[in-house]
Amino acid sequence: MGGALRWPGIRILLIRRTYRDMENTLLDPLLRMVPPEAGTYHAARRQVRFANGSILQLGHLPGAEAAVEGEYQGQEYDWILIDEATQFTEAEFRGLGACLRGVNDIPKRMYLTCNPGGVGHNWVKRLFIDRRFRAGERPEDYVFIPARYTDNADLMASSPGYGAMLDSLPENVRRAHRDGDWNALAGQFFPEFDRAVHTAAPFPVPAGWRRYRAMDYGLDCFACLWVAVDFQGRCWVYREVAKAGLIVSAAAELALAATGPEETIAGTIAPPDIWSAQKDTGKTMAELFAQAGLPLLRGGSRRVPGWMALKELLRVRPDGRPGLVIFSSCRGLIEDLEALQTDRDNPSDAATEPHAVTHRPDALRYFAQNRSLLPEAPEETPEEDAGADYDDVMRGGAPADSYVQF
Repeated sequence: MGGALRWPGIRILLIRRTYRDMENTLLDPLLRMVPPEAGTYHAARRQVRFANGSILQLGHLPGAEAAVEGEYQGQEYDWILIDEATQFTEAEFRGLGACLRGVNDIPKRMYLTCNPGGVGHNWVKRLFIDRRFRAGERPEDYVFIPARYTDNADLMASSPGYGAMLDSLPENVRRAHRDGDWNALAGQFFPEFDRAVHTAAPFPVPAGWRRYRAMDYGLDCFACLWVAVDFQGRCWVYREVAKAGLIVSAAAELALAATGPEETIAGTIAPPDIWSAQKDTGKTMAELFAQAGLPLLRGGSRRVPGWMALKELLRVRPDGRPGLVIFSSCRGLIEDLEALQTDRDNPSDAATEPHAVTHRPDALRYFAQNRSLLPEAPEETPEEDAGADYDDVMRGGAPADSYVQF
């Protein structure tokens, strides 16, 4: 509210996942903060219009990530406030950030409030808690200001029993909501995944290891992984590509171009739905991939057994290493595995939202569910003793007493 009064003409967007959430939690306290002489609430427009020309727009984004473009495309705001930011995906966060512009001297800012948990837990944690930045992200743009319930003086005065209520919650929820522990309530489908255990620095893949490709295909994203199986059966994900908007022939071209000329691929495992015939041509996408030079192996269709097979690969073996290791250069797959959430209705399945993080894990699931053959280890040939006598080698050497007495 102070920003609207300090900067005449400022445009502020306050957004929640649904407008009902806004009405139930923010609207009444917000309007009580606006003096009648300073501004007026216009319910039809969902705006607070101030006497100095400032506007506070109350917004929501109930749909999928693509709704950012339709709902707010072309709009300009000087400040954007996202309440319960972990209910939003990173793509929605970035899409809203594109609206943060305007030709004026007002400093452009985005404020986020949130608790641990939700579909956006991992990207918020990555940027603000772990401060693990990608290329193009500036650390100085992200500041985390922690606050606990005890910092809210009004809450402590009006609800003195709130702390006891938090103490009664399950341990992981209590650690997250009472103590602000961002490692307690991620909702991660693969809690066993550990970068220190399941990733390794890239190295040249030995020529004798059997190699596979595993893919997930859709116009929204073509994701392909390269996996090598060593002589002990350990699987190494050593390459990845992911790109949106590719037709079948372009996807096949990308996968083939990313495969080295010296590589022999034992098979390319693909999702079963691409074997469904297309209504317009009667052909399957699998046929189109084959015509483009990329024949495919059909992956398993049952999600839960596939995830269980992948969890088995992630299990640490008696030798102290897991059955699956990912090259650290495959950053997309690593981050997607960390971000993949558990389905609310079925704890044995992964959530399909946020959809953007499901493609590479799905490709890995198809690989895990298919039986991969071990490579044949080269036979070890005994080295000949360069100093051995020919007669000793070919005739068994000088006759011994046992030979003479026989």
